[in-house]
Amino acid sequence: MLFYLSLFEEQFSPLRVFQYITVRTVAGAGTAFLICIMLGPWMIRLLRQFKIGQHVRTEDAPAHEHKQGTPTMGGLLIIAAMVVSCLLWAKPTSFFVQLSLATMCYMGAVGFWDDYAKLRRKNSKGMSGKGKLLLQSLWAVVVVVALFSNPDTAEHVRSFMVPFLKTPLIRDMGIMLAFLLVVIVVVGATNAVNLTDGLDGLAIGCTSSVALSYLVMAYATGHIHFAEYLYIPYIKGAGELAVFCGCLAGASLGFLWYNCHPAQVFMGDTGSLAIGGAIAMVAILIKQEVLLVVVGGVFVMEAVSVILQVASFKLRGGKRIFKMAPIHHHFEELKWSETQVTIRFWILSIIFALLGLLTLKIR
Repeated sequence: MLFYLSLFEEQFSPLRVFQYITVRTVAGAGTAFLICIMLGPWMIRLLRQFKIGQHVRTEDAPAHEHKQGTPTMGGLLIIAAMVVSCLLWAKPTSFFVQLSLATMCYMGAVGFWDDYAKLRRKNSKGMSGKGKLLLQSLWAVVVVVALFSNPDTAEHVRSFMVPFLKTPLIRDMGIMLAFLLVVIVVVGATNAVNLTDGLDGLAIGCTSSVALSYLVMAYATGHIHFAEYLYIPYIKGAGELAVFCGCLAGASLGFLWYNCHPAQVFMGDTGSLAIGGAIAMVAILIKQEVLLVVVGGVFVMEAVSVILQVASFKLRGGKRIFKMAPIHHHFEELKWSETQVTIRFWILSIIFALLGLLTLKIR
């Protein structure tokens, strides 16, 4: 099939544009966006039909009581849009795309299990925290084995890159440290996105800016001249991740169409864990794991606020730092409206994404 398509491209030269990553990235983003827009109403009706609704702990968030019963597990729509658009526009034989999609689907399955447990128990408590951490860590083992087994990534997975340095801070971490890094990034990113998903459109809006930032970085990493100019590691084939990130950005904007306030559907853990896994995998594959702290600044703020709140409560005899954690609820307690919190956090996310891109040149 590909052979005949190549012959047709030779005869009909305009089709050659589809060989370019930039064109396929835009096409993938548009496809993912349209899939979400067109299938969104059908998905919402289906979720309502099966009574898959959000359970809200009104004792902790009384202002969100009106969201009780809103369809959840909408992350299935995001995953479906990603899989279809990537199969259409990314190279299906690309190791980088395959591993990123596999990670997204696996984490989505973990999130689905968690959402299902909440529905079955009819409360907001799903899987145990230890259970989720174990499943996420097990996938990290698969990722490390895959990276060490692939000749294009075996050398890079050993190195530890940090912003502002032209060469790796550590050239060979060994298997154990490489595994630890992958675990930290995968577990940290998936749970950070999950914690951010507490207001209409908040997590998915921030996802789009993070995806666009990593789109640029992935393209530069897979382009030998840009990589040399920016003093970042050149990784053969990593440019295909730009298509993956474009699809993620398009799917995010498409889902936001229905997730903006007042939300018609929530992504649930199905979506938030899938998105976190996808972002983490891209960061790992292009060796920009540490930069995720900057680019995903809003996600980091949310996660750190919970860590600090729990630590303060346990170590300071019940004293809290924030009125409520994650931090977006703190600002709600300060009488910011839900829309104000969401849009202001989107602004911060865009700023963080631009700062992350800026570090590429400052080396």
